[in-house]
Amino acid sequence: MTEWLPERVAAAERESGTSFDLTACVREPIHRLGGVQSYGALLAVENDRVTVLSENAAAVLGVGDLAGMPIDQLIGPQQRDLLWSLADTDAGQTAMMPLELGPRRFDVTVHRSGARVVLEFEPGPDTPEFGNLYAPVRQALARLQRAGTVVEACRAAVREIRELTGYDRVVAYRFEDADGPGEVIAEEVAADWEPWLGLWFPATDIPPQARRLYERNWIRVIADVDDATARLRPDGEALDLSLSVLRTVSPFHLEYLRNIGVASSMSVSLLDDGRLWGLIACHGREPRVLSPQTRAACEFFGVALSLHLAALRERDESAARESSRTVIARLLERYSLDVPVRWSLDPAGLEQVVDCDAVLVRTDGIVVSSADDTSDVAAQLTVPPAGEVWHTDRLPGPYPGALVLPFGADGDCIVWLRRERSVPRRWAADPRTPVMLGPHGERLTPRGSTAVYLASVRGRGMPWSTTDLAMAVELGRAVTGVAVVHARQLAELNVDLDAFAHAAAHDLKEPLRGIANTSTFIAEDAAGRLDDVTLRRLESIQRLATRMDSLLNALLSYARLGRTALNVSSVRVPDAVERALDVAGPRLAEAAVTVTPRPDVLDADPLLLDQVLVNLLVNAAKYARPEGGHVEVGVADGALYVRDSGIGMPAHLREQAFQLFRRLHPEAARDGSGAGLAIVRRIAERHGGHAWADDSPGGGTTIWVTFGSRDRQ
Repeated sequence: MTEWLPERVAAAERESGTSFDLTACVREPIHRLGGVQSYGALLAVENDRVTVLSENAAAVLGVGDLAGMPIDQLIGPQQRDLLWSLADTDAGQTAMMPLELGPRRFDVTVHRSGARVVLEFEPGPDTPEFGNLYAPVRQALARLQRAGTVVEACRAAVREIRELTGYDRVVAYRFEDADGPGEVIAEEVAADWEPWLGLWFPATDIPPQARRLYERNWIRVIADVDDATARLRPDGEALDLSLSVLRTVSPFHLEYLRNIGVASSMSVSLLDDGRLWGLIACHGREPRVLSPQTRAACEFFGVALSLHLAALRERDESAARESSRTVIARLLERYSLDVPVRWSLDPAGLEQVVDCDAVLVRTDGIVVSSADDTSDVAAQLTVPPAGEVWHTDRLPGPYPGALVLPFGADGDCIVWLRRERSVPRRWAADPRTPVMLGPHGERLTPRGSTAVYLASVRGRGMPWSTTDLAMAVELGRAVTGVAVVHARQLAELNVDLDAFAHAAAHDLKEPLRGIANTSTFIAEDAAGRLDDVTLRRLESIQRLATRMDSLLNALLSYARLGRTALNVSSVRVPDAVERALDVAGPRLAEAAVTVTPRPDVLDADPLLLDQVLVNLLVNAAKYARPEGGHVEVGVADGALYVRDSGIGMPAHLREQAFQLFRRLHPEAARDGSGAGLAIVRRIAERHGGHAWADDSPGGGTTIWVTFGSRDRQ
């Protein structure tokens, strides 16, 4: 098998019940088949002499032995110069001129093949056809230009080409992608022929080398599928016939045409930026030779149609992108007050950015989906780096199509999903009709093609278009832009809050001291003259003032952390614990809590690390069990841990414990500000790290603190 032929497609061929070896088609050198269609003749000229010729050349041209003949002797130097000049214009198959050899008239098409100039002679009409073709072609092009959609343009094209050529079936065939299957999107067909509209053909029906030739040649005509090929002599297989108009046809393709009752055919390429977008395919029930003038008219029509289709597709894609941009703007407006942007709150509307069957959003490990049957999708996704997208049409499960846009961090992403593609139409042929057999088996029939297509797309979603990918990327850029603005605003807000907290705490301490002192003076000056109720009220004022002073000290400490410059160095944990015990030791001793430091080393600011340990050790004393306990301090996987055996912390309240002035066990500790864990997390974040709580083995709480390695200021 080749890289172009995936095992899935090969398996589909086998599943369709055929023994045909498809790789034979893929390997076939169709541009070097060594022959031409016998209604015309070919001469290849090198160094002004005929070096290769078709075996029918003498009979067609009415000239004797041509091998080795000087070309001037056959056509004269003046006509030779004109033909050589045409060959150098790079006009493809339209490089044609009429030529007379004695009483015989020919239309000669010329091109270069390596060092040779290739001349192809076709019997010409007695009178020129251009005047008869000009008016209908001009009218057909005018009607084509009025088509407002791709399908309408293709319908107009197949109607005009059938009128121009007289074929029994003319279809417009659109490829799903450059190497994919194709669908018949427009058709004009004789009443007694089977309709093909809406039917699909597998990618293997047109192998890669055939697609390359369609990209190089706008038109390809087969005059008679039963034609006796005129072989090229000598060594005709060495001559590259990629640009030949008479090139003989692959026996595989001829068999295919015979098996569907076609005697003659023509294909006109539809290109998009040089790549094969589709084909106009024509079939006749009788042999049909098209003149070079008619071929040129059809080729011109194909070029005009390709340009018109490109303009229509660009218009449609621009409209789709503009619609998606409008949706993106509305979505961002809805989430503009969310900092950071949290799409998981509501994925509604995202399905309008990219056409899909469902959309899910994963944020902070939480997945929210617009459908109920997407639970297994998130685990199968590949989340690309920021600024990129990842897509597939082959995921297992009910949604084989997935388009992933990362945003934020830690695997946060938006995922658009598509279900398995549906193929509503099948071949209308009677399944009881015998399959015509050829020398290569029964594979090459339309019924076989459909079976292969249906098998090969099972479990596949519709591919994501370039517009889909572009709009996903545009949404990602828009989200990033909003996040940057919000981050800047948040940073500015934090600076303002730090300044406000510092100023407020500092300025409030002075009047607070005045309140405390005044209440003390009143109690002292009026000693013995105040009733018990008034004394209790004065004591309450003093106690609340002391409590308020403690809170303001905590607020000042918290605010200063945003201003403190870091001085990171390697710190031995036992040394840091020893310094922290100078402050927290009495509280630990009072609570009968012992501390064991491990001989680990940690990179952190020593002063701030001391503050972390003081807060955590004091907390361990506050929330110890009545009988006392134990605390272990160490480093694991680069994170500092302080593990106690105290009363523990409910799992659903752990995150709240890190909020400023929030205490989960007010009955267990009557003193303190409730800012300890908030300060610990703030110090961790100043280092570029994080802090969180977990259970201790056997009971109690373990606080983890990481100190990141990002640039510190």
